[in-house]
Amino acid sequence: MSRGPFALWRWQRLFEEYPLFVEGFGITILVSFCALLLALVLGIVFGLFSTSNKKILRMISRVYVEFFQNTPLAVQVFFTYNALPYVGVKLDVFVIGMICVGIYHGAYVSEVVRAGITSIPRGQMDAARSQGFSYIQAMQWIILPQTLTIVLPPLGNQAVNLIKNTSVLALIAGGDLMYRSQSWAANGTLSYGPAYVVTGLFYFSLCFPLVSWARRHEVRLKNRSVQGQTGGAP
Repeated sequence: MSRGPFALWRWQRLFEEYPLFVEGFGITILVSFCALLLALVLGIVFGLFSTSNKKILRMISRVYVEFFQNTPLAVQVFFTYNALPYVGVKLDVFVIGMICVGIYHGAYVSEVVRAGITSIPRGQMDAARSQGFSYIQAMQWIILPQTLTIVLPPLGNQAVNLIKNTSVLALIAGGDLMYRSQSWAANGTLSYGPAYVVTGLFYFSLCFPLVSWARRHEVRLKNRSVQGQTGGAP
């Protein structure tokens, strides 16, 4: 029997036990979806804080962003998994993955939202306020709709990074795709080659469409901007 890392018998066994990978892939998708929702909520809230006229809100946003952007996600996961139980907080590994990945990427989404808001000319806010709009109404009806279009491409890239970062659940036996792949390969056969190839293809099937969509949307925005600057002339 061939002992090569990609020997045929290794692939045969993998396809016989593929439901393990499919189940792990489903958990990865679910964690990614929940974490993305959390990241978007936190990103929008702290993005608005960072552009607020109130200094205290800007400070809160800055502390959040700087802390989570400058500490490794793995450290945050290990702290939540290993340290919090000592103070009576014990969470399910799925919840740990969703919270840690969501909060971590919320800091990056916050910066995307902040950049999008600040890219809108200040005069639009001033004009809205002069027409009797409150700050919240101006944000809701004038600034944020324009911001959404601008930030969609970078948000797509953040979603891709978030999906890939769910693999940290493997560090705490989270049952995700990476953990299932690692466990299956290490269980007697040492078939790491086929396991990681299939795992990579699963991640690729999620990430590549998002990257492609973000790239196409960015190109459309650039073309629209050029047409606007030239008055729509061909």
